Amino acid sequence: MIETQPPRDQLAENGFSTAELSNIREAIKNKYQGVATSAEGMFRYLTGKAGALQLGYNESLIADIPEGLVKSFCGVGNPFTIKDIFPGSCLLDIGCGAGFDLIVARRIVGDTGRVAGIDMTVEMLKMAGRNLTEMGIDDVETRLVESEEIPYGDNTFDVVISNGVINLSPLKLDLLKEIFRVLRPGGRLQFADIVLDKELPPMLANSVESWVQ
Repeated sequence: MIETQPPRDQLAENGFSTAELSNIREAIKNKYQGVATSAEGMFRYLTGKAGALQLGYNESLIADIPEGLVKSFCGVGNPFTIKDIFPGSCLLDIGCGAGFDLIVARRIVGDTGRVAGIDMTVEMLKMAGRNLTEMGIDDVETRLVESEEIPYGDNTFDVVISNGVINLSPLKLDLLKEIFRVLRPGGRLQFADIVLDKELPPMLANSVESWVQ
């Protein structure tokens, strides 16, 4: 059998073909469409309010967050505990989901700050809009993204946060370059994520399903 490779112009720098990138992103979207309503039973770790409290979220900041939003929380850590974020900061949440961290961030930066979020799942952003409205928050911007490109100008944000999302990007270097492009001089990336502690078996390493386990 002769194995052929896609043309060079169809390969990303890390070796994914255009079709493979599309399949990975579609699998991620399909999984998180369901998470938009509830994360219960969809992950191998605590989710919802119990998960947030275990990760050190300040209970006073999340006590009155809508029940449906709390159920969709599937963060793997707490980016707010890495370093203090101050009132007046301009903050971007990458993979903002249904808006849990957007609400926490808005409460931290206050009226003099700015909060924005991006996500690749339409259902998540619709849910985020409803949750923000229910909380009486009308000054948080959310945008749909389809790739690693961040739709903001250079030197826009003081802080970029992300919670369990960067690992889902098949083009991590591109995403990190974009993050540092939109950060102001002296700005910070504060993120929590999952990592591999050993090589995946070839069957899993080459599987689209491994991106959403």
